[in-house]
Amino acid sequence: MDKYDAIVSAFEDLEVLMELYAEEGQGEGEKEVGVKYGALCRLVDDLEFVNMLSGQEDKLDCMLQINPGAGGTESQDWAQMLERMYLAWAEKQGFRHKIVDRQEAEEAGIKSVTMEVSGDFAFGYLKGESGVHRLVRISPFDAAKKRHTSFASVYVYPIVDESFDVEVNPGDIRWDTYRSSGPGGQHVNKTESAVRLHHEPSGFVVECQETRSQLKNRKKALIMLKSRLHEQEMRKKEEARALVEGNKKKIEWGSQIRNYVFHPYKLVKDLRTGHHTSDVQGVMDGNLEGFIKAYLMEFGG
Repeated sequence: MDKYDAIVSAFEDLEVLMELYAEEGQGEGEKEVGVKYGALCRLVDDLEFVNMLSGQEDKLDCMLQINPGAGGTESQDWAQMLERMYLAWAEKQGFRHKIVDRQEAEEAGIKSVTMEVSGDFAFGYLKGESGVHRLVRISPFDAAKKRHTSFASVYVYPIVDESFDVEVNPGDIRWDTYRSSGPGGQHVNKTESAVRLHHEPSGFVVECQETRSQLKNRKKALIMLKSRLHEQEMRKKEEARALVEGNKKKIEWGSQIRNYVFHPYKLVKDLRTGHHTSDVQGVMDGNLEGFIKAYLMEFGG
């Protein structure tokens, strides 16, 4: 409502200015009218954009998981580049973020990373990032400087709260513990505080090494499992609805969604919306607004 009230106020101000400009004729008023009109259009665009975040889960925080595809070091390095991109995006948005689990690769890059992103409509903004991301570049690991193609998958799901009733039978869960890896000082590996949860009915495996407390990591892993189970149900309902409606634009979960070409030319293109840019470095520095908005305007709501 605040956004709507701001639009009404801006429109009324513009009407007054237009009347004043009509009386005065050409002059400085024309420039001011143009500025006010542009500001009003941006307010309307912003409100229309927010309307695309009207799903029950859109307002929630989310987990974002990145896994490299086949290809060893190449894909592991690409997964780490995506990790940096999303962390940079979260910083620009003012969203809080923290690494819940991170498995470093031996030579370079990462085997997997799971991060929590918190803020208003975090899931709503990031839900369209789920899928396979493809990189084409001259490999820094190839002495012959040949062009390589790498793949990594991104999986985003909302973190459910108490308002979502998700039942989990403790008997369906098997727990493993292991020592935390990565930065954190010499005491990080003294105890097996990291946990790995296996949920037999769904086949989900959840890992968490967020804190040095095994109890806290177990609680977080359970929240992550419930969130993934809820997302699974949400996806099934969406697929059923799309089937009934004959929705030809249904998003295939896990399919390739975006190409990042570093060589022989520079281009990032979303295969679902057609949105593209040649500012590859800007995208890798977290400038994803164009891609996120294009997705939500076409598939959101």
